[in-house]
Amino acid sequence: MCFLKAGPVSDCNARAKLLSYPENRCAGGMDVRGRRDPNFIIHWLRDLLCGALIGAGAILPGVSGGVLAVAFDLYRPFMEVLTSPRTAIPRYWKWFLPLALGWAVGFLGFAKGIAACMDISTTVTTWLFIGLIVGTVPSLYREAGKEGRTLSAWVSFFLCALAVFTGLFYMGRVAEFHVEPNFWWYNFCGVLWGMGIVIPGMTSSSVMMALDLYQPMLEGLARLDLLVLSAALPGMFLTILLLARLVTWFFRVHYPIAFHGILGFVIASTLAIVPEDYRSAGEVLLSIVCALAGFLLAFFLARLDRRIQTA
Repeated sequence: MCFLKAGPVSDCNARAKLLSYPENRCAGGMDVRGRRDPNFIIHWLRDLLCGALIGAGAILPGVSGGVLAVAFDLYRPFMEVLTSPRTAIPRYWKWFLPLALGWAVGFLGFAKGIAACMDISTTVTTWLFIGLIVGTVPSLYREAGKEGRTLSAWVSFFLCALAVFTGLFYMGRVAEFHVEPNFWWYNFCGVLWGMGIVIPGMTSSSVMMALDLYQPMLEGLARLDLLVLSAALPGMFLTILLLARLVTWFFRVHYPIAFHGILGFVIASTLAIVPEDYRSAGEVLLSIVCALAGFLLAFFLARLDRRIQTA
């Protein structure tokens, strides 16, 4: 995947040689040479699953939907659609359906299941999410180094990691800052979701947990509460539209700095939500099992993505 100016496929071919999944096929199951894609069904199901995980990533603690979009090689095409819709939509519109359906299932459908899991054990559920995000770190590390690892890139990594970890730790465990949920705070949650989608590594759910907004927001989504939806969704979509061009420019001009900063965000936000309290030895064991399951799921999807790219 490369972060270049939106344009014809040839703009990326010089560097990617048609190896990137969204770039080596067109909408409707055709590849760039006009041939029927033999893996069209696999691609469609993959898009559906990736859309579900990206949607779920917007509400899972410690997980960024944008990070998962990067790991699944869907981030750049998504940004192309936002910044250059005239050229990007004709290329990608026919695989909007599986991604949109998957995103809706992940964002709205998972909310009820996640709320139920967190009612049973917040600790075990959080460890499942930690395993999922840690499983994406190898892919993120490779992506961050595609244009080198300069001193400024490592400075960006450490500064972002320190800022995120310190901020989340202070709000959640030192200051214990909490707010009363209302329309404007739900709108703020939507803004955080939008930032988490456009800026890979922005952990919106972790911030909501630190502010004690996560549980009421999740319950509102689970029952399709009109107040929550009418406040959060407009805030999310408006933030995505406003930030898309700025983020695209920054990646194009300062790629190593941007992506190493993202890597710092991911690692720090994961460390900030590690549970400290356990009710029993059984909960500790189940937490370990769920963390491994999350890691293996993310790792398997990354390998599947690379296999499809080289098929």
